[in-house]
Order: sequence, then structure tokens, then C-alpha cells
Amino acid sequence: MIAAVLPALVRAATQEPSDEFDPDTVTPGIWGFVLTFVIMVVVVLLVLDMVRRIRRVNYRAEVREQLESERLEQELIESGLERDPLDDLDDLDGTDATGRPAREGRPAASDDDQPPAR
Repeated sequence: MIAAVLPALVRAATQEPSDEFDPDTVTPGIWGFVLTFVIMVVVVLLVLDMVRRIRRVNYRAEVREQLESERLEQELIESGLERDPLDDLDDLDGTDATGRPAREGRPAASDDDQPPAR
């Protein structure tokens, strides 16, 4: 099948264009321009509407998150737990939550701690 189509394609590609060319049958004309312009306007309006809707959904999500965080804060204040009680462990005796002493301004449980010598 490819062998039958290939010579016809080569022959069509190498032929010189004929002088019987009618530009009115090939160009879209004024109606093609008008139709393309109308489609472009419709697409632009749809994109603007989509952007507006996405922005509205994002704003609603932000407000929902803010209200939820405010509600959780209020619950913590009402229950008397304004701070995490484990945060106080670091300040009591100079050790972190694991009981290791803090050294030179960095936490005791840092990644560069050396293993104990045997």
C-alpha cells in the first residue's frame, strides 16, 4: 500500500503548479474572517469568565481556611492551651525534648551530633 502511494506523493510534490488556480475558491474571504473573529471573541469571553470563577473559588477557600484557623485558635484559648506544652521543656534546664543538653546556641538534637565514644 505504501509502495503505491509513495510514487503518487513524489509526483505531486515535484509537479509545477498549474495556471488554473482560482484564488476565490481557496481563500476564506470576508465570511471566513468574520467567523474567525466571532470565534476569537467568544473564546476570550469564555477565558475571562473561567478566570473569574477560579478566582472566586480560590478566595472562598482562603476565607474558609482563615475561619477554620480562627475557630481552632478560639477553641485553644477557651480550653487554656494557648501554647504547646512541649515548647516549655526546652527552656526549663537547657535541654531539648530528648533530654540532651543544648550546645553553643544550636539545639542538642542536631544532625551533626557525634555518636558517643566507647
